[in-house]
Formats: sequence, C-alpha cells, structure tokens
Amino acid sequence: MLLNSYDRTLVIKQISSEDVADMHNILSEYHQHIVKCHGSTLLPQFLGMYRVSVDSEETYLIVMRNMFSHRLLVHRKYDLKGSLVAREASDKERGKELPTFKDMDFRNNMQKVYVTDEQKEKFMEKLNRDVEFLVRLKIMDYSLLLGIHDVGRAERDEEEGEEVSNEEDPDAENGLAGAAVGSYGTSPEGIAGYMSCCKPLGPGEFDPYVDVYAIGNCPGAPQREVYFMGLIDAGAEISTVHPEQYAKRFRDFISNIFA
Repeated sequence: MLLNSYDRTLVIKQISSEDVADMHNILSEYHQHIVKCHGSTLLPQFLGMYRVSVDSEETYLIVMRNMFSHRLLVHRKYDLKGSLVAREASDKERGKELPTFKDMDFRNNMQKVYVTDEQKEKFMEKLNRDVEFLVRLKIMDYSLLLGIHDVGRAERDEEEGEEVSNEEDPDAENGLAGAAVGSYGTSPEGIAGYMSCCKPLGPGEFDPYVDVYAIGNCPGAPQREVYFMGLIDAGAEISTVHPEQYAKRFRDFISNIFA
C-alpha cells in the first residue's frame, strides 16, 4: 500500500483480479449505503479503481482516502477486533518503528479514547450503521483501525528539530480552511484542489473535510490527542462465529474503548 507522495491524503493499493471480482459484487450495495448515510461512514472511502496494462501484463489499482492524516503524525496504532484471544502484538511487530498493537495490548496499556459524549454518540451511530451493512453482506473479520496523534509529543519533536515521518501503513474540527468545501467534491482531484488553498493549521488542528476519520480529544482529557478511527478488513484471521455474533462482540468492545 503506497501513500500519495504529494499530499498523503490518498492510498493506492494493488489488488488481485479475484479482489476486483469481489469488489464488483459489493460495489452497488456499497454505493447505496454511502448515499443513504450521506457519506458519513467509517468504511474505507473508495475513490477510483484502475486497470493498467504494461507489456500485456495487467495490474489493478484501487485509490482510497488515507484513514490517517496527511500532516499529523500517528504515534500509536491499534487494530481492534473485539476479541482478546491471540490478539496481542508479536515481539517482531513491537520492534517496528510504528507497531500495530491489538486488543489485548489496548487493555494492558490501559489505553482509552477521550472524547465528549456527543462525539461518542455520533461515532457509535456511524459504527452501528456500517456494521449492520457488513452483516447484511455477511462480511466478518473487520477491525477498527485506531491511530493516535500525541499533540504534546509532536510539539516537543518540532522544538527539538527532529524530522519524523510515518512508516507506510501496511493495512489503510478545529482548523477550518477558508475555501468552500462543496465546490471541490470528493474526487482525488477535488481533494488536491481543496488542499492547495487551505490556511496553515496549528498543532493538533485538522481540517475535517480532509481528515474525515479524525476526532479531537474532549476538554479535560489527560493528554492532548487526535484520534483517527475507521473500519478495515484485515482478512488475515478466520472467525468461528456468525456475522451477527461477530458484530455484537465487536460493537460491545468498541463501545468500551472510550473513557
């Protein structure tokens, strides 16, 4: 998975021909779901799918929004499925610059997401709506990808003159810009055009039109943080439960990640 080298708002992923067939089977339902919820979703936002032919060899590419920020560095990352069975990062994973921690790590680290009651309610409404859609399609093994930007740490790094950059992710409120959002749309070209006229943003600030998966911490939180949360299909593990059971377990777990 490659991040767009210009503004890092997009993710370009190579997929197999089998994946293309699977996507064609669900795209009509996916489109109806996105329209029905007016684009307010935690699901991956697909912006385009392309077939590239070079020397008679075909490559399929899919373009999505980056769930993480184009400018706010993610300092901690979790992949949460709602199960504690074999859900802990390996020693090899922990040795990476930006490890992907799991459900047991989240609990052992006493990690919490600090948002207002209103923010939590809106988030859970999105989550429940999206999960119900996945249940209808009998899709399981999805996860909540949670990335955490530590504002204080970012400020210290900037003061010390450290140049830090996000490792390319193997998976994928406050500072409003001055342009008219509706005039650009959600295409890759529209997003790039919108960003080119944005005002500078301060520490921990983000543009909700661009960072659509971001939520800022609530007043009184122990740390200044920005949370990036979206649904992904890890596809690496086999579930032993039915879609309805998986969904209930998942939603129950996610509802308790908040402080």
